[in-house]
Amino acid sequence: MIAVLACALVAHGQSVGDLRAFLQNSAQFTPVEIREVDAGMPVAKILPAPSPDFIYVLGATYIRSFPEQYLRLASDMQRLRMLPGYLDAGRFSAMPSLEDLRGFQLEPDDIAELRNCRVGECEVQLPGEVIDLFRRSVKGKATDANAANARAREMALDAVDRYQRGGARELGSYRDQGKAVSIAEHFANLLQAPGVAPDVLPELRRYLIGYPQVMLPGAESFFFWERVDFGLKPTLRINHAVTYRTKGSGTELAAFAVKQLYASHYFQAALDLSICIRDARLPANQPGFYLVSLKGSRQSGLTGFRGSILRRIITSKTRTAQVGVLSILQSTLEAGSRSR
Repeated sequence: MIAVLACALVAHGQSVGDLRAFLQNSAQFTPVEIREVDAGMPVAKILPAPSPDFIYVLGATYIRSFPEQYLRLASDMQRLRMLPGYLDAGRFSAMPSLEDLRGFQLEPDDIAELRNCRVGECEVQLPGEVIDLFRRSVKGKATDANAANARAREMALDAVDRYQRGGARELGSYRDQGKAVSIAEHFANLLQAPGVAPDVLPELRRYLIGYPQVMLPGAESFFFWERVDFGLKPTLRINHAVTYRTKGSGTELAAFAVKQLYASHYFQAALDLSICIRDARLPANQPGFYLVSLKGSRQSGLTGFRGSILRRIITSKTRTAQVGVLSILQSTLEAGSRSR
């Protein structure tokens, strides 16, 4: 589904009319919502998913700025900390080290839970391969927090190192309904969920799935961590961010993708994909572009009666957060363009 929507965005990026057609036909925006997007009002929609454990939210707005300004803002960790739901964030250096992980810490409730963690029975989401290591680090002493957080930072650094050397297949596996499912498989399933459309961004899709064996000329990437709280439980995440510029049917496009490598809660796999579509009606020196942002995730615990209730809560909060983030991005970018 992620790949399908990304491809449709590029394929329909030829004109404002084509973008509106995409929003109406593929993303199920109403005519009123499309007019709101044109007027610079952020709109977000929950999209159909192939099963309850997949969540897709698409947001769009018009911003009187330039795509390059957005790409710079999206890569700015100081700005990221200011967005709704973000508690902290940090960028890994070119040679990742433990110094990059200051502020990367587990919640007290998570540390207490680690004492009882077993593979398949743990409130903290951890690859099965490291659960025993965490449990041995926490022994009911006053120093548990320091030991657990030190172990968490070591795990995060090791995950980035292994991913950079061997890709997602080196990240281990989560226990899913009684069986181990690799994190690489979770992510591939997220991108390849049922849906049929011409794949006009095959290079980006191959890169996201096949990194580092697959190259993407012209792409720029970096790694960062974040502590987020969107209303359920604070969550640690480790991410691979990619900036990519291309053309779709003669239209210049800029894409910014964030691929999740690890999350301490909820997210078995996640991808945030933003595409900037320059308003071709304007002269090159005049600001104006459409920002279309898709958040896709596969989450545990969303099936059954209780899961259906939780899913409604999560989708509602995700949609609200998406609107809030788009609004802040819009006001920040437009203020910057006016000051130029």
